[in-house]
Amino acid sequence: MDNPCKNAQRFTGFADIYEQARPSLPPQAVEFVCRYLGHKPELVVDLGCGTGLSTLAWKQTAGSIVGIEPSEDMLAVARGKACDNVRFCRGTGDSTGLSDECADAVICSQSFHWMEPFSTLREVSRILKPGGVFATVDCDWPPTADWRAEKAYDDLYRAVRRLESELPDVRESFVRYEKSKHLSNMRESGYFRYCRELVFFHTEEGCAQRLIRLLLSQGSLQTILKKHPGLLDDDLAAFCNTIQEIAGETTFPIGFCYRMRLGIK
Repeated sequence: MDNPCKNAQRFTGFADIYEQARPSLPPQAVEFVCRYLGHKPELVVDLGCGTGLSTLAWKQTAGSIVGIEPSEDMLAVARGKACDNVRFCRGTGDSTGLSDECADAVICSQSFHWMEPFSTLREVSRILKPGGVFATVDCDWPPTADWRAEKAYDDLYRAVRRLESELPDVRESFVRYEKSKHLSNMRESGYFRYCRELVFFHTEEGCAQRLIRLLLSQGSLQTILKKHPGLLDDDLAAFCNTIQEIAGETTFPIGFCYRMRLGIK
């Protein structure tokens, strides 16, 4: 099985949780892309668009937007959001099915680390217009909240990543590329005349259930739950109880720290 298929299957079975929990593409990301592009884009391509949370962020800014996604589960939710200037297609980072030099901007929101970087960058360069912008946008985990909730999230996620590396059937079910290498990979590709990293912060409304769903929206945890039912039941129950005890029924701001790596073709 090739890597795109492996990684797409990783996101099967929890699109509803993903849609409820994950942050939208923050307005700062749209602003920065437009600033470096020098005008509002006619066409934006959202690679690895998931359920369309990052795609709809462009609805009022771009002339048209195309979301590309390999997971049928995620795509089914995204297609429910299609409208006059937004459409969704099945495809991968290195095979979009789009025409040459059609896009003003190509965005990977929380997705580039699931794509083989150099074949994807070659495809990005092919579909980008000269002077177009490519941007990867990733947030750090966990989001900012109460430090006790953050620690509980960290503790469980570290256990998940340990199991991910120790269990052969889990370890071999995906290929993940280092986010820390996004910028150097873009520079080394030779497709961009200028690259840089931008860092910003965005706040959304949160609650105990959203913090719990954010952890449940991680493919690493979901893969273990599917392949090894019961293995993390006690840890997950303890995490949920801790979050409920800390947050109760209140709503509160949760913050996402973002890193954007941006390149100009």
